[in-house]
Amino acid sequence: MNMIEVKNLTKQFGEVTAVDSLTFHVARGEIFGLLGPNGAGKTTTIRMLCCLISKTSGEAQIGGYSIGNGADSLVIRKLIGLVPDNIGLYEELSAYENLDYYGKLYECPEAQRKERIEYYLDMMELWEKRDQSVSDYSKGMKQKVAISRALIHDPELLFFDEPTANLDPEASKVVREIILKLKTDGKTVFLNTHNLDEAQRICDRIGILKTKLLAVNTPEELEKTVWGNIRTVIQVEQINDQILAAVRKLNPKDLSVEENNIILILADPQKENADFVQAIVSAGGRIQNVTQLNPGLEETYLKVIRETK
Repeated sequence: MNMIEVKNLTKQFGEVTAVDSLTFHVARGEIFGLLGPNGAGKTTTIRMLCCLISKTSGEAQIGGYSIGNGADSLVIRKLIGLVPDNIGLYEELSAYENLDYYGKLYECPEAQRKERIEYYLDMMELWEKRDQSVSDYSKGMKQKVAISRALIHDPELLFFDEPTANLDPEASKVVREIILKLKTDGKTVFLNTHNLDEAQRICDRIGILKTKLLAVNTPEELEKTVWGNIRTVIQVEQINDQILAAVRKLNPKDLSVEENNIILILADPQKENADFVQAIVSAGGRIQNVTQLNPGLEETYLKVIRETK
């Protein structure tokens, strides 16, 4: 069973459709990223899945429990942890007191609560500052406390809404490392982000949202789907008929020549590139450079968004 199952999920605010007929799933133990411009419906989607706002229509299940069912909603809230875009800590309390308060709300037994508070604050490198008011914390430190708060009841599923927004590079790196560690601990992670590099680094699959879900796949497969075949470019000092004959003998899917560049489309570039390089060298060619014309996730995302009017 998948951790999240969504079918035709829709949310309207009056005459405005914020989320339109979303259908997707998130497997257990997966890091799933949702990308989209401001106003695309990312935060609204998380709020529906966390049972914070009601859906207008459609279905969604978290761990087999339905978000539109009152009794199931209470169970879902115990299954999930949320790190919202607005951290919302009690600034006058210390990090320890914040976590202790939320642990009590989740009815964590005292011994277990104390153990988890120490574990997470130690993991976040905040244990030595546990009694310091969070009002004196940096943004990165506050974000670490917010992540610890979301984990205090040991949820199976974590929702992150823009977890590295407004953080410096060092703090952002720490948050990414924490998310990856959650996966190794068997947690499922649902991530909203504007940071495309972040999504490419840590997400197993990515959905592109603009009110409707425009695409969903692994970053690599998204690029292939949007752009077609990735091209390998082999720059040779001088190209002659003998070199081209050696290349054609390996049966590339497509071959073209631009000045001193041999441009290939291969079925599996990672496996085949070395064979073509060897063939060119054996034919007397002097290779100056080998590159792949890979547009990357940022260009892929922008192309998908721009083509949707």
